[in-house]
Amino acid sequence: MNEPAFTERLLAALEMGGPAMWAIALLSVLTLALILWKVIDLLAAGAWSGGRHTQAAIEAWSAGDIAAAEAELAGRQSLRAQLARAAIAALRDTGLSRAAAEAETARVARALLARGRAGLRGLELAVTIGPLLGLLGTVTGMIAAFQALQVAGNHADPATLAGGIWEALLTTAAGMAVAIPAQVALTWFEAVVDRLRHDMEDAATRIFARAPTLQEARSARAAAE
Repeated sequence: MNEPAFTERLLAALEMGGPAMWAIALLSVLTLALILWKVIDLLAAGAWSGGRHTQAAIEAWSAGDIAAAEAELAGRQSLRAQLARAAIAALRDTGLSRAAAEAETARVARALLARGRAGLRGLELAVTIGPLLGLLGTVTGMIAAFQALQVAGNHADPATLAGGIWEALLTTAAGMAVAIPAQVALTWFEAVVDRLRHDMEDAATRIFARAPTLQEARSARAAAE
C-alpha cells in the first residue's frame, strides 16, 4: 500500500467530514486503545488460564490438606485464585462465623468482579456516541448542502448537491465503523466476565461446602495438643 497516498486520502476524508469526523477519529483511537488494554487486563486476571491452580487448591481443600491448598494459591493473581484464597482465609479466621465468612467472601467477589468489568463503561460510551457523532456530522453537512442549494437557486448543479450529500454521509459511516467493533468487543468482554463470575461462584460454593473439613482438622490438632 502506498502510505503517502493513503495518508492523503485519510486526511481528505477527515477534512470533508468536518469537526464531527475529527471527533470520530479521536474516538476510534481511544476505543482501540481501550480494547487492547482490556485484553491485557483480562490476561493478567487469568481470564483464559482455565483456573487449574484454583481447581487444584479446591481439591486439596476438599481432601483436608489445607496447607497444600494455601500453597497452591500463594502468589496467584488471577481473579479465581484471589477469590478462593479469600474464601479459605475467611473460613480459617476463628473470629468469623460461617455467615460472616460468607459475607466477607461475597464482598471480595464483588470487588474482584468490579475490577474485571473495568473499562467496559468506556466501550458502552463508544457504542452510544459513535453513531450520534456520525449523525451530527451528517445533519450539519446536509444543512450546509441545502443552504448552498438555496443560494444557487435555479442555477443549482445537482452534481454539486449530490457531492455535498455523500460527503455529509461519510460521518455516519465512520461513526458506525467505530461503534460496531466496539459493540463486538463489549459483548465478548462481558461474556468473559460472566464466565469468570460463574467460576468464582462455583469455587466459593465448593470451598464452603467442604468447610467441615476445616473444623475436623482443628479438632484433630486440638486433640493432638
